[in-house]
Amino acid sequence: MSEIKDFKDLIIWQKGIEIAEKCYFITKTFPKDELYGMVQQIRRCAASVPANIAEGYGRRYTKEYLRFLAIAQGSINELETHLILSSRVGLCTEKDVAAIISLLREETRMIISIMRKLEH
Repeated sequence: MSEIKDFKDLIIWQKGIEIAEKCYFITKTFPKDELYGMVQQIRRCAASVPANIAEGYGRRYTKEYLRFLAIAQGSINELETHLILSSRVGLCTEKDVAAIISLLREETRMIISIMRKLEH
């Protein structure tokens, strides 16, 4: 195992960045009239996941880190909802959404695992 020097070394943060990147790419195909609607919502949620992981990691206390991990998990749930709705109303394909949701499930498992370790 390599040493963790800062938040960018965290696999959980790296996965969050990967998810956000995929969300930015998928929303580039959305209609222009969704720029300030669903595009903005998806991108905000997606960027919030790694941002909260990074911010929480930089905090001094475990309790604060746990709080930011919980916020990241909330953003994952919100992002999944927006992606499902986008697929259902025809803004993107179910296949595109399924690939991102699979990554969200992995991220959720990692967040829960870290939270459990930190709580004990």
